[in-house]
Amino acid sequence: MITLTAALLATTALPAGAAPTRPARGAETAPKVTVRDGETQPVFSRADAVTQTVSIETTADSDHDGVRDRVEMRIMRPKETDTAGLKVPTILEASPYWAGTHNVPNHPVDIGDAQAKALPGGKRGVADVFPGYYDNYFLPRGYAIANLDSIGTGGSTGCPTAGDRSEQAGAKAAVDWLNGRAKGWAPDGTPVEAGWSTGNVGMIGQSYNGTLPNMAAATGVRGLKAIVPIAGISSWYDYYRANGGVLAPGGYQGEDLDVMAKIVLTRKDPEVCAKVIDAIAAGQDRETGDYSDVWEQRDYVDQARKVRAAVMVVHGLNDWNVKVKNSVQWWNALKEAGVPRKLWLHQANHATPFRWRLEEWLRQTHHWFDRYLYGLRNGIDKEPRVDIERAPGQWETAKDWPVPGTRTVSFSLNAGASGQPGVLGERPRHGDDQSLVDAGKARSAEELLVNEDKADPNRLAYLTPALEEPLRVNGIPQMSVRASLDGRSPYLTALLVDYGTDTRPTGARSDTGERVCYGQGVPGDDGCTTRQALLTETAPFKIITRGWLDARNRHDPGRTEQIEAGETYRFRWDFEPTDYVVKAGHRLGVVVLSTDRDYTLRYPAGTKVVLTPGTSRLLLPLARASGR
Repeated sequence: MITLTAALLATTALPAGAAPTRPARGAETAPKVTVRDGETQPVFSRADAVTQTVSIETTADSDHDGVRDRVEMRIMRPKETDTAGLKVPTILEASPYWAGTHNVPNHPVDIGDAQAKALPGGKRGVADVFPGYYDNYFLPRGYAIANLDSIGTGGSTGCPTAGDRSEQAGAKAAVDWLNGRAKGWAPDGTPVEAGWSTGNVGMIGQSYNGTLPNMAAATGVRGLKAIVPIAGISSWYDYYRANGGVLAPGGYQGEDLDVMAKIVLTRKDPEVCAKVIDAIAAGQDRETGDYSDVWEQRDYVDQARKVRAAVMVVHGLNDWNVKVKNSVQWWNALKEAGVPRKLWLHQANHATPFRWRLEEWLRQTHHWFDRYLYGLRNGIDKEPRVDIERAPGQWETAKDWPVPGTRTVSFSLNAGASGQPGVLGERPRHGDDQSLVDAGKARSAEELLVNEDKADPNRLAYLTPALEEPLRVNGIPQMSVRASLDGRSPYLTALLVDYGTDTRPTGARSDTGERVCYGQGVPGDDGCTTRQALLTETAPFKIITRGWLDARNRHDPGRTEQIEAGETYRFRWDFEPTDYVVKAGHRLGVVVLSTDRDYTLRYPAGTKVVLTPGTSRLLLPLARASGR
């Protein structure tokens, strides 16, 4: 037997959680985790795995019954953890969805319309026990796999609180139990400890399941060594609000914190949570949209300095459910805190790259967990920090993001020869004020983008000439405009648009029919999946990114200030982050409107917005189109 340092290409066995060492002569052979080529090998049997269920005490009492909440965790691990004293790390997926979801009416978004819209059934589907690929792929390589019911869901007690400190405590408790710091009980009430656990824990998941790893890591809990948050939330304010405005996740107009809590309330005796959810509804404030203590309790960005785990951030550039800002601001905060990190930006919407970049996804996530849960020096932390999907299946890497050399360039919103459409130019050119009349809910943003070369009473458009060379927008664009509003809608919306007929990814995926096997199969679960491909469409334009502002929050998202009708103010707001190349021959446009029908509240039509050209600007973070 030789050590890893002697030859990485050889096969080495090591006790889980320990550094590779040469055994003494005559020593008994202990259960081993096998390492070859710098990664753990599939030597344990998924078919023979043992399972257990444990109820873990948290430090929270979210249902205010005088008893600490308990969260239920189901565990699958190699049989050798029972029969031969093997100790292994754990890959944990915490979720509020394991027991299913409810259909719940959303809040009304048409101001003056009291009828709520019912949420379609199956918004987030019911999960089977140990679904997905973690058990087939990682368990044979020497990992325990665990599914945790978030508070107020499934077999857990407490109440779902949509991301606050109580819910954080629930996720943290699972890591604490795996490290011997929290109490746990078997279903029969017998106290149980995780004697098989090394104490090293990784977390992974998408959407809410990707938010819970951020939440747990933000507590600074010891033993949480690595997380892979996929389309995860870092601030619930930036999920349901934007710059003082009430905003919807894409496709779910009218959803909010209280609705989410009701959707996942699947615990026994759910009626005990009625007052808790009523309090959430009272505090979330759909009138002003202001940032408040309710949102501060659900904001983890300022807690990034506590994070001890290495973080692999993953997000779709076409995701309008959990918008890209949630991952980018988390990424930036982790950078500031000096946390080891990686970033994947892909071209799908709200999705995990597993099924369309399977081999590389498995390689990197495998090495990520091996590196930080087993301590293997496999080089994953020395590879390029960023993977970006430029077009379907076309990936490039970068040292950081935004890419080094990115600079902010100011483009002036100038009047055109006939006023509208206007010109987007690097030099300001003053002209007469220009106005639009808000269409309210009558026209979608996409409908307002057509016929860009003609004036439209419901929008203002500013376009560059045809580009002579590609333009890469790489970071967080911003708007700075002088404008007035007169009417009921307080919203200002800006759309950054690529004008030019082209075939582009839509964010959606489809099955290719190709079956790919990735792990050990068992009856009912063959360890295989169908590879997917990203769908494209040929269209005359594409919305690159969007940005929204409640004009009453022009100085602070936490403070509403009245707007005097017709008075001109300076308004500044950000777009959602993006990484997008506008091709040569295309035109870049910024389109200003008020109501964004699919995202903002919908006030009655008729608000007049008057914008001052020349002094209004678009600030773009630009990098070389081929820059790395």
